[in-house]
Amino acid sequence: MRSVKVKICGITTPEQAIHAQEAGADALGVVLYQKSSRYVPLHQACAIRAVVQADVAMVALLVNAGTNEVNSVIEQLSPDLLQFHGDETVSFCHQFDYPFIRALRMREGLDPAKMTCGYKPSGGFLFDAWHAEQYGGTGAVFDWSRLPIVRDYPLILAGGLNCENVALAVRSVFPDMVDVSGGVESAPGIKDPALVENFIRNAKRVT
Repeated sequence: MRSVKVKICGITTPEQAIHAQEAGADALGVVLYQKSSRYVPLHQACAIRAVVQADVAMVALLVNAGTNEVNSVIEQLSPDLLQFHGDETVSFCHQFDYPFIRALRMREGLDPAKMTCGYKPSGGFLFDAWHAEQYGGTGAVFDWSRLPIVRDYPLILAGGLNCENVALAVRSVFPDMVDVSGGVESAPGIKDPALVENFIRNAKRVT
């Protein structure tokens, strides 16, 4: 069994990006949503982008952004993937003809089969915990048993993951990738190098 891929999201400095890559991260995420405590402006995201290695995916997280904003991100940042983490429709996500991840927040009663219908995200679907006022970064875990066992798309697991529970998450869900932000921080937007290293090690040692 191949090891799961790991995405470190909420990167706020080039130094964090360099360390995460040295620790074995497969993907890095920058948050371009101004209401997030991990928000970085586009010029800072570009500085982070400049240190990302060719074999590491750069992901730009957006929440209900306008068409012009998305186009600016594509033109200036050239991320490997967009991550639509809000209430974006199928037509909105596909209009850019650009690789993307579709994030779904697991609200009570949400049917993953219905929510994924129509979307064709080359980067897969990211399943995160629900919060009425927050789009990601909640630190909360949802019921993993709600996720489909049989699927025809890459599954990215997020929501409250940390060094202590990521191995169990990998064994329980068999995701293609795990995504962490707050679970490897000493404060919002401040990645703890030791936690990043431990998280990646614990995720990838599961066989």
